[in-house]
Amino acid sequence: MRARLQKVVDVLFGDGGQHPPLRRAAAARAASIAGGTVTATDAPATADALPAALDGWVDKVARTAWKITDEDVAALRAAGFDEDAIFETTIAAATGAALARYQTAMRALKR
Repeated sequence: MRARLQKVVDVLFGDGGQHPPLRRAAAARAASIAGGTVTATDAPATADALPAALDGWVDKVARTAWKITDEDVAALRAAGFDEDAIFETTIAAATGAALARYQTAMRALKR
């Protein structure tokens, strides 16, 4: 992986922010949806660690982000997630999906 992308993965799997396990799980789930993987040797991510209430959100971010509504965000708040958790999960899901698409593109270029 290129050095700049590795920095993104390092931030994603770092211990900063308030919700590192949510970030890792969201990135892993989004990457699997997009046909790739996102892992780090020191902080393995599993999509199984994602709370059920966030599963649909991560799916929507990874597949159809343009369809996200205020009502979707309100539902997450009602499920008990604060703004930081929603933000970190969203960024992680988008990054995981993007990295998986990058992996797909790189595989295609190697053919």
